[in-house]
Amino acid sequence: MSRSLSFDVLIIGSGAAGLTLGLSLPDHIRAAIISKDTLDAGSTRWAQGGVAAVLDEDDSIEAHVSDTLIAGAGLCHEPAVRFTVEHSTEAINWLIDLGVPFTRDSEDHFHLTREGGHSARRIIHAADATGHAISDTLLRKASEKENLTLLQDYIAIDLITREKLGLSGQACVGGYFLNNRTGDVDTITAHSTVLATGGASKVYLYTSNPDGASGDGIAMAWRAGARIANMEFNQFHPTCLYHPQAGSFLITEAVRGEGGQLLLPDGNRFMHHFDERGELAPRDIVARAIDHEMKRLGADCLFLDISHKPAEFIREHFPTIYERCLQLGIDITRDPIPVVPAAHYTCGGVVTDNDGRTDIDRLYAVGETACTGLHGANRLASNSLLECLVFARSAAADIARSIDLESPLESVPAWDSSQVTDSDEDVVISHNWDELRRFMWDYVGIVRTTKRLVRAKHWVDLLRQEIQEFYSNHKVTNDLLELRNLVDVAEVIIRSALLRKESRGLHYSRDYPSSLPRAFDTVLTPKYIRELGSL
Repeated sequence: MSRSLSFDVLIIGSGAAGLTLGLSLPDHIRAAIISKDTLDAGSTRWAQGGVAAVLDEDDSIEAHVSDTLIAGAGLCHEPAVRFTVEHSTEAINWLIDLGVPFTRDSEDHFHLTREGGHSARRIIHAADATGHAISDTLLRKASEKENLTLLQDYIAIDLITREKLGLSGQACVGGYFLNNRTGDVDTITAHSTVLATGGASKVYLYTSNPDGASGDGIAMAWRAGARIANMEFNQFHPTCLYHPQAGSFLITEAVRGEGGQLLLPDGNRFMHHFDERGELAPRDIVARAIDHEMKRLGADCLFLDISHKPAEFIREHFPTIYERCLQLGIDITRDPIPVVPAAHYTCGGVVTDNDGRTDIDRLYAVGETACTGLHGANRLASNSLLECLVFARSAAADIARSIDLESPLESVPAWDSSQVTDSDEDVVISHNWDELRRFMWDYVGIVRTTKRLVRAKHWVDLLRQEIQEFYSNHKVTNDLLELRNLVDVAEVIIRSALLRKESRGLHYSRDYPSSLPRAFDTVLTPKYIRELGSL
């Protein structure tokens, strides 16, 4: 039977952003942290490299800001970048105080590594399983907090706004959720709602992300009336393990940071032909270079080799990668690693300010779901977890300042499923899921053309009609809801890409290979009005 629940704060997503926000709320504020799968199923757990922050006396805020601005290809918002970097040290110290077991090189000093695009060693990490360490620590702490309720196997269907209820004012009052354990749709209301649902890389056929990265928060915010920005900038990680049994296993950028070399099938290096920084160039450059060489040679993959380093060093610094590759018959202390680019990170998202506020009152967005202005046209390595921490803590502070716990929550009707039936054609969902991800990979991938984008737009329009008809007539399921969200996300990605008449950062168009003299954001409203300039 459907339930109606209420909390002070509703946090949708249990990754680093959602958990950090929940843990940063005062004890008197009751919050629910909701995951559509297990609580540790998000992208955070799979992050290998680490967190970028100014932690060394030889580093500086100005250097980190500069590196971020350069990687962002002229599209970063400097105030947002500076805000993030200036709060980086305190965010890391907060994690250390919580007990995250970061790797040390001495009793009183943490080991810092360097990754592509960084001018200094500033990546604090827990071996090559940083996300695992952070996720476990945050979840353990959240489970100990009496004011936090942790719910799993709940997938959000849609946000509920006052406008949808026929009330005055555009404010979010909660959401409808499919309880996968009961099959019922529950209603959850709250004074403040937070989207911390991660990115949308599952819209592509090949991705380093877990299955849940279907852009749920971005799609729900879009349908609710929030602006979405810079969705054409999809970061493709240059090095995902290429093996039929590997799934979506990432080879961290830190391998290149510690001297790993990219090789052609004949064993020759090639990155120096594309950028003077070689393997340490930003991800967009490295991914395009690999894509170019694979297409030029007709190769299924290229190779990343760190076997010239001492075997003990490799096993100590990259134990997770070493063990996983060894399971597949690849000894990285002796053999190069077969790699291909894969969709990895969504740089755009729901437009927010430095406190995580969206266009819709009482609705916040943090982490990969949000577009804060930090990443611009290309995210600098290891700034993603930093963004989760800094903006989640800032949003929590804003919620604590502004929440009105004395005001009554809106009365929301229960979900009406009286006019729909169980589906006997789930093949429609699986077929459309596969078709969507394939044409996004082929037509809206690392290198784009206007002709391919127009063709993709045509396909997504047809899919939208079919999926909306299916959604209107059948009971909701996990797969249907994710597919519906992916179609919405695909549409805003394609529309954004068609509007950008240049190549910049992660968006490379053969029809517009040069960058315009001035960088503008691509901002979409739900009525597809383009706005240029400030977010």
